Amino acid sequence: MNVLRSIVLFVAAAIAEIGGAWLVWQGVREHRGLLFVGAGVVALGAYGFVATLQHDAHFGRILAAYGGVFVAGSLLWGMLVDGFRPDRWDMLGAAVCLAGVGIIMYAPRG
Repeated sequence: MNVLRSIVLFVAAAIAEIGGAWLVWQGVREHRGLLFVGAGVVALGAYGFVATLQHDAHFGRILAAYGGVFVAGSLLWGMLVDGFRPDRWDMLGAAVCLAGVGIIMYAPRG
């Protein structure tokens, strides 16, 4: 159950961080205004909070593993929201990152 909870938290953190960054991008780069920027800042703050809910007590481990989720999630966000089409190297890189998440977070430790 800890693994499932951890995965759900990583997905929630990715939605908050990537979504928040996208909202700031839309507000500034696409001239959508301060409402988008403000919503992005709130979402980025939520990301910081969600990351603290992981069961592991080691900040470095959580953030290192989350980095792999962020990479794969960013590509997925780009596909779903911006029409980005990753190539095979993007996909391979994301797979390597997610394998790293599995090793860092879920490998047996004594």
